Amino acid sequence: MRQAIISVFALLVAAAILLGANGLQSTLLSVRAYVEGFPLWAIGLMMSAYFGGFALGCRYAPQFIRRSGHVRAFTAFASVASAATLMHVLFVEPIFWLVMRFIAGFCFAALHMIIESWLNEKATNENRGQVLSVYRIADFSAVTAGQFMLNIADPAGFVLFAVVSILISLSLVPVALTAASQPMPIKSARLDLPKLFRVSPLAAVGIFCVGLSGSSFWSLAPVFVQDIGYDISAVAPVMSAMIFGGAIAQWPIGWISDKFDRRIVIIVVAMLAALSALFVSISSSMTLGLLVLAGGCFGFFHMPLFGLGIAHANDFAEAEEFVSVNGGLLMLYGVGAVIGPNIGSQVMTFLGPAALFYFSFSVYLIVIVFGIYRMTQRAGASAEQKEDYVAVPRTSPGVFEMDPRATEETDDEGASSQAGPPQDSGDKKA
Repeated sequence: MRQAIISVFALLVAAAILLGANGLQSTLLSVRAYVEGFPLWAIGLMMSAYFGGFALGCRYAPQFIRRSGHVRAFTAFASVASAATLMHVLFVEPIFWLVMRFIAGFCFAALHMIIESWLNEKATNENRGQVLSVYRIADFSAVTAGQFMLNIADPAGFVLFAVVSILISLSLVPVALTAASQPMPIKSARLDLPKLFRVSPLAAVGIFCVGLSGSSFWSLAPVFVQDIGYDISAVAPVMSAMIFGGAIAQWPIGWISDKFDRRIVIIVVAMLAALSALFVSISSSMTLGLLVLAGGCFGFFHMPLFGLGIAHANDFAEAEEFVSVNGGLLMLYGVGAVIGPNIGSQVMTFLGPAALFYFSFSVYLIVIVFGIYRMTQRAGASAEQKEDYVAVPRTSPGVFEMDPRATEETDDEGASSQAGPPQDSGDKKA
């Protein structure tokens, strides 16, 4: 494992810097928008714009990368993302910030696709799982560190925006100096709803709902913390508790889902996520310590749901569909993420800050009811069909090519030379 990590260390450093910068920027903008008195609907739209740019980046950025090459494309997208960060300070206006967030979403999708395509190129079938695990650890660690950087300066000033811009610029260094050869061309992600529902309706609905809830939390939880009476210094511990809870939940929940009917695990985890959302709303009137604990519980049950949905879809997808199905599910997550902050901001406006988590509670109820319904329609996956749970980050479709479950795909079209005869997809729908 040590040799595998050394071979991709520079790329992992670049990824960690980007992830930390993006985590800080997202929370910073939500906090600063609240300080500036932006209306909640404007904050929701602004945060939705990031996910809209992200989804379009997954679809169209590969065309720019193929034309310019990985290093030049990375340099261009990082430069634009760095400049967009500083532009927020120059023009403090909701519509302008919305445009900048859209641009940032497009750029960060492209940047992560480039890094992940390089990681995939350097990883082997033997160490692919180890590389992905370390990448996931870097993801959790960097985003957590980014939250605590919020407290090093006043969010109402210029310093934190400069820090984000500097971090994005520093991520250029490992990539620009790499001696690695250019990876294979990056493929665009496409949203093919009929295909996703053919493979697994529960995975499609579940991941869309995770996008609704997760994006509303990431976008508006900093506003929620301030709106219930805490100062800015309380934002970082609450956000970090969610990330930490999600990090430690990946292994036990993933292990359980590998041993039992994955649909039952999804339903139970969604139930616990719904209860945790209520716990957060109730604890909003109590101590900060209890709120941090509630945030950790919420993250513990919310964050694995994306990986559970991916794993469930893979139980029923053909080998040659792995990357395309997962890329489509990520795009569907993005669609939910565009909608979530807009609904979340509206319910907070009319029902108060705690209503943000009532919205999450309602979203998980949809997953629970639909999961129970699906269990009446089709038998669960057999032990032979089931794929192992893998904690995949929601960074770009390129991460799925690193996934050890994708190692059977060998030709340019994604067809597997090792896969058996195709089965009737109608028998695999769950």
